[in-house]
Formats: sequence, C-alpha cells, structure tokens
Amino acid sequence: MKFRKLSGLSLLLAAIIIAAGCATTGSSLDRDVDEALGVFRQQVDGSDVFLSQAAGYLVFPKVYKAGVGVGAETGEGVLRIGGSTVAYYRTTSGSVGFQLGAQAKSIVIAFMTREALDKFRNSEGWKVGVDGSVALIDIGAGKTIDSQNIVDPVVGFIFGSKGLMYNLTLEGTKFSRLEK
Repeated sequence: MKFRKLSGLSLLLAAIIIAAGCATTGSSLDRDVDEALGVFRQQVDGSDVFLSQAAGYLVFPKVYKAGVGVGAETGEGVLRIGGSTVAYYRTTSGSVGFQLGAQAKSIVIAFMTREALDKFRNSEGWKVGVDGSVALIDIGAGKTIDSQNIVDPVVGFIFGSKGLMYNLTLEGTKFSRLEK
C-alpha cells in the first residue's frame, strides 16, 4: 500500500513537471533563452567565441526535475544557428532509483560540427547515448572555455542548478522537435 502511495506521488510530480514545460509560447521562450545565454556568458569567459564556433546550439533555459523514487525531467528550448532561432525543442527524461527532491537548471548543448548538427536535425527524436553522445564540460562560475581543447562533436553545459537534487548527466535524455 505504501508503494502505491509513493508511485501516485511520483506520477503527480511528473505530471506537474510536464505541465510546467507545456505552457511556453515561442516569443517568451526566446526571451528566456536570451536571459539564460546572458547568465552563461556572465559565468563562463570565452562562451561567445565558443558559441560562434559551433555549427548550432540548443538552449534550454529552464529544465525541471522532480522525483520521489521515480523521477521525471522536462523543459523547452530552442535551436539556434548563426545566433537565430530555427526550431523549438522539448527535452524529457525519466529515472528510477533512490531520489527525493526537485531541481531547476539550464542546459546549453553545442554541435561543433555540421555533421553532428545535421544528424540531430534529421532525427525523429534524438536520444543521448543512443543517437549520439554529449560530452559534458564541467566549468564553474568565472572559468574560461578553452575551445582549442574541445574535440567532441557535441558538448553540453549544465548551469544555474537550483534545488535539492543535483545530477550532472544527460544520459537517456531525449530531444524532440516542437511545432510553435
């Protein structure tokens, strides 16, 4: 009986997270992305040069995660090429295991080669660890990106984490294109 209550609470948390990610309009999402990029640029020296070298980049300004035994994560973002928004995306993932809490974070994923960007754009739903890998760059506030030493075709940054749950992984995360 206790297991059913726990599962029901987990499902409720997942539903709240998914509903929070569904309410964003294109123009407000673009504003949120601009703000997240401002924070990224403020926290990480060299980010402007790095992003200008990327073939394209995904920005998820607010990704929400919550879990009680079973966790869910979702957020909406944009794909930018040459600094302009070309498409809208949703990120989703789920997890099972010991977890309790909630978290909000921002994610930037840069496609460093045209080939990696094209593979992402031509997919029906791109899943980390299945359709491609993302090398997470661990850079604290005030650090510098050394773009000379980044050789991976797809790299990601997680920043602005707030909440009780902290997890630096994108494994199993799926990105799906939205029509806005």
